[in-house]
Amino acid sequence: MAFKPLHDRVLVRRVESDEKTAGGLIIPDSAKEKPAEGVVVACGDGARKDSGELIDMAVKAGDKVLFGKWSGTEVTVDGEEFLIMKENDILGIIEGASEAKAA
Repeated sequence: MAFKPLHDRVLVRRVESDEKTAGGLIIPDSAKEKPAEGVVVACGDGARKDSGELIDMAVKAGDKVLFGKWSGTEVTVDGEEFLIMKENDILGIIEGASEAKAA
């Protein structure tokens, strides 16, 4: 992929939600909510303090994260849909769930 976010921005791929309920009912696309979790694909270098000092990012590529329902801007890169958002839009990292650890 030829895209690198700038500053404290993060590129996130949404994790697809289940198509069935626990009871086995199939959820149609029109009734599905967009998931508020995803996997970090790429990160910028971080924000800068007024003094110019770089503030490191708390997330890295491969982290599975939760974010607000209305967070980010939808973008299409290489024909695939992603969200780009500021790091502070991310609510938290789901521990033990990164794609790198699952492989």
